[in-house]
Amino acid sequence: MKKTSKFSLILIMALIGWSSLYGENPGSSSANDSYIYAMQDKFREVARTTLPAVIEINVTEIVKQTIPGQAFPWNFFGDSWPFALPDQNNNNNGNNQAPQPQEREFRKEGLGSGVLVRQDGRKYYAVTNNHVVGEADEISVKLYDGRTFDATVVGTDSRTDLALITFESREALPLMTLADSEQLMVGDIVFAVGNPLGFESTVTQGIISALGRKAQEGSTIADFTDYIQTDAAINPGNSGGALVNLKGQLIGINTWIASGSGGSVGLGFAIPVNTVKRVVDDFISKGRVEYGWLGVTIGNPPAEGIDLNGETGAFTGNIFAGSPAEKGGLLPGDLITAVDGQKVDSSDQLQRLIGTLPPGREISLDIIRLGRKQNLRIRLDARKTEEEIGRDGGLWPGISVISLTDELRDQLDVAGRTKGVVVAYVAEGSSSAAAGIRQGDIVTRVNSTRIGDLTDFYKALNDEGDEINFRILREGKEILLGIVK
Repeated sequence: MKKTSKFSLILIMALIGWSSLYGENPGSSSANDSYIYAMQDKFREVARTTLPAVIEINVTEIVKQTIPGQAFPWNFFGDSWPFALPDQNNNNNGNNQAPQPQEREFRKEGLGSGVLVRQDGRKYYAVTNNHVVGEADEISVKLYDGRTFDATVVGTDSRTDLALITFESREALPLMTLADSEQLMVGDIVFAVGNPLGFESTVTQGIISALGRKAQEGSTIADFTDYIQTDAAINPGNSGGALVNLKGQLIGINTWIASGSGGSVGLGFAIPVNTVKRVVDDFISKGRVEYGWLGVTIGNPPAEGIDLNGETGAFTGNIFAGSPAEKGGLLPGDLITAVDGQKVDSSDQLQRLIGTLPPGREISLDIIRLGRKQNLRIRLDARKTEEEIGRDGGLWPGISVISLTDELRDQLDVAGRTKGVVVAYVAEGSSSAAAGIRQGDIVTRVNSTRIGDLTDFYKALNDEGDEINFRILREGKEILLGIVK
């Protein structure tokens, strides 16, 4: 059967389906009209059910700035002007002293959208973007019916760019029903609901263009989540608003656009609702978002100097003392290739995978250690603050090393026969820093092992024992430095 005949058959079957539904003859204009009006009715239903659950969020940040003292405009003529000029404090001393700077307060206004997702008695919770709330000193919300309420922040999280605010209402308000973003597919019809450019209660329609989008590398966009991409029109002011499906259920929170002009070009991005659910639960129960914590510093694998079996993944550089990684047996120099069977392609991906898992969960890590595949079982902790991590213990070994290439030999002015690895980074406050190891040092020996490449270094570093002696080549001189693990 030719392609054209196949297409015709599909079209005929579709028309028969609609005719049986609406009682019209296939191919008649009435059947086509019924199809169009049925779609229109569905769109109207989505708008009718979702608009009341989407709010306008107005924020005010009070910014203090120091303003230089302002001289009177006629000071342009200098001291020869015949009138005495008052100083900035209105003290006319006849000396025309320079005006003193003053501190002024400015009100910085902002606008965004939010979605009503939960109720506790008279208290209502609305989810929005962290960048909408920002450092706001005052927050008010405006409902679909025009009523306004003062609101307060429950919690903010820059990693997911989500925030939760709350306000009280004596009257019942509609809440948005939450879908399951794992069930989404490219091509699904969606609607963006919000307040773009201050135009209240706007609905635009499109499809899901892609799933699992990542934040642009090097941007300030939160990268602790994947994004839903849509061509439904999203503009400034839509941030924090709803992306909904044909059932009027929330599937995402609209967050950012890719645009050269600052306006919609059909490249809008939303945080999946399953991420929103977890973050909202943490905000309400804990006041902050809890992330799973492994306790390592990671980077992309070295290009040479260590056998990684040709695998990609996240390269472990250092281990935090007392961390789940240390307790679970992970070592510096290990390459993490999978988490619970999910392939890890980069250090960024590992960070997102671990961060989205709940504290207390036991995970399976596939690793490459000195060319051999291994598996570790590790129970995650809740991520602590940087201050708490620093108090609990430092990094081991507290340095990052790279291969000694010919280019580095020239830069460091060392002989071609010299072998070892180069210290690229020293962690402040670590044992290595306290011992005096510096960036640019060449490690030629660890304990009794001569170091020829990264494999030699990590094999010797991870040998049993509490003491490690580094033989260092620095500016043509050899130095012996000892560290206690």
